Amino acid sequence: MSLPSRIKLFDLPGSYRIRVRGWLDPSWSGRMSGLTISASQATEPEPVTTLTGDVTDQAALMGVLNALYDMGFPLLGVERLGASPPMSSHAGGENL
Repeated sequence: MSLPSRIKLFDLPGSYRIRVRGWLDPSWSGRMSGLTISASQATEPEPVTTLTGDVTDQAALMGVLNALYDMGFPLLGVERLGASPPMSSHAGGENL
C-alpha cells in the first residue's frame, strides 16, 4: 500500500472488530462510539468481549482503544472489516 492511500484511511469512516479479554457490559456502547458489544466464553478460559461497528475515523478508533486500555482490558485484536457506507448529509430527508 502506498503512502498516500494509507494516509487517506486515517480520516475515513471504517468498520472494525475489536476483541479484548474480560467482560464489558453492553450498556457501555454509547461510550465506545456506539459499537455493538458482545461477550463470549465459549472457547476461552476467561470471557472475551467483542466490539463491532463503524467509527468515524482513526481518531475515534484510538479513543475507543484508549478507553479500553484505561479500563484495564488486555487487547486481543483489532481488525478493519472495510469501509463504512458514506453518511448522508440530509438524514431523514429534512431540509436545513
